[in-house]
Amino acid sequence: MKTFVDDTGKTRSEPMSDEEGRPIFSQEAVEMRDNLVERFCSLPIVGSALDHIIGHFGTDAVAEVTGRSRRIVIDAHGRQRIESRSPRTNLAETDAFMRNEKKILIFSDAGGTGRSYHASLTAENQSRRNHYLLEPGWRADAAIQGLGRTHRTHQATAPLFRPVSTDCRGERRFISTIARRLDSLGALTRGQRQTGGQGLFDPRDNLESDYAKESLETWFRLLADGKLRSTTLGEFQTLTGLELEGEGGGLKEELPPIQRWLNRILALRIALQNAIFDEYLGLIEARIEAAREAGTLDLGVESINAERITILDRTIIRRDQTSGAETEILRLETEERYKPLPLDRALRILGDDARPIVNRKSGRAAIRCSTYSLTDDDGEIVRRYELVRPTRSERMRQDLLLETMWEETSEEEFSALWQAEVEEMRDKTRTSTLYLVAGLLLPVWDRLPDDHVQVWRLNTDDGQSFLGRIVPAPLVSKLADAFGINAAITVSGDDTAKHVMTSGEISSVGAYRLKRSLVAGQQRLELLDWPHTRLAELKAAGCFTDIIQHRTRMFVPVANAAAVIERIAA
Repeated sequence: MKTFVDDTGKTRSEPMSDEEGRPIFSQEAVEMRDNLVERFCSLPIVGSALDHIIGHFGTDAVAEVTGRSRRIVIDAHGRQRIESRSPRTNLAETDAFMRNEKKILIFSDAGGTGRSYHASLTAENQSRRNHYLLEPGWRADAAIQGLGRTHRTHQATAPLFRPVSTDCRGERRFISTIARRLDSLGALTRGQRQTGGQGLFDPRDNLESDYAKESLETWFRLLADGKLRSTTLGEFQTLTGLELEGEGGGLKEELPPIQRWLNRILALRIALQNAIFDEYLGLIEARIEAAREAGTLDLGVESINAERITILDRTIIRRDQTSGAETEILRLETEERYKPLPLDRALRILGDDARPIVNRKSGRAAIRCSTYSLTDDDGEIVRRYELVRPTRSERMRQDLLLETMWEETSEEEFSALWQAEVEEMRDKTRTSTLYLVAGLLLPVWDRLPDDHVQVWRLNTDDGQSFLGRIVPAPLVSKLADAFGINAAITVSGDDTAKHVMTSGEISSVGAYRLKRSLVAGQQRLELLDWPHTRLAELKAAGCFTDIIQHRTRMFVPVANAAAVIERIAA
């Protein structure tokens, strides 16, 4: 190629040729090309997952139900040969699997249409199906249809679904498309999202949700400010070809959409992909965690499962003038039985990434596992642990965990403490009170609290079924006042105390506010907004004080919080 300057002053290039017009080739470039082609041809063929499985287990153990008419198999002497397959071959392979002659079945969309592979009670092969979802594709309905081939009625046992992915973060690009389609399917199944997705996908897996789009804008801003450790703005633009900088500096007004950004990320090296996705997924996780704590995360309709659900009282807050449909507040009492994790299952969780730990102060055992990280507004990745306990699990920042009394222990001590807590909680139950706004919800939706928007389904002991929103106990009285209910809905002090201790939200108690505070390693109920003139009166009502950093703070005793709250709220 030779370069020249055109009439506009721009430097251009054109192919070089000899006097007879034949192109002139660079012999160095020709040699480099030939060497590259030679190296490519010497590389081994990368087989598909289908060929690898058949090559490993053999055709005698694997039943293939696909749409291909020919395949290469290895005979008993190690020689490769081409085997032709007719449409009737799929029927024979299916029968061989259902008769338990072949233990493994591989089927595709083309081969799986119109067939059933579940553990039917009429089939000889009634073993539990372990269904691995490989290459799910772009259509969620096709993926769910394939999963439905091994999960049907009249079966001996339900299958175990296992979606398979690699450690490449970019592969979430494909899983996210299915998750987004599954959300759409959920809208067609009475709003029950787990009906469409079978509970396989978490909201964080959807990289095209509103949380993901908002996180991408934050990621672009952190990239422009130079706060990311994975890459710089100039390097990212060079590697991906995306133009992010505006004419006057800073970011452009119209940034690339998330689909284009994800596709360009797939062209990067794996290490850089993983580093970028760690930061990006951390931003998504932070927003989803905040939405979950605020009660605004849309998870569709979920059911309240309890040993006993009893209606204590019900108050009508609105009646539609045309249809007569009613909206009411139900006060429910639920009783749930603790279901501790058995010791044998806990021991199976232990591994290199899951370590046994013990709290030297409480004498309780837990399993410390790595979990999703968060990315703060400064672009720093906040590493977290998940603590698996016999009856619950919680997430904690790694730096905060180091400041607690948790420390690693031996498997013998862990087993003894874990089993002791399992035996202690085996037959125990917990009772709680819920306030559910049920009935006609749409006309009153805008007057309900902005948080805790999730819709719940429950069935009471007397056979009644309700669909509604749970309202925190401290907001019930305000909600009744908003609708002008003459009969006041009273919330017990016990309900208020339990709500504050479990949720951490600040609740109103008469003229005061009640919050949960951590003092000396213990959770307390602290009273706010109290005047110094009522110090003696509040202490006479059952409160106690503590001087912390030269300031007197008022607390409500947790043991008899119900009686004290009712006295100070009167």
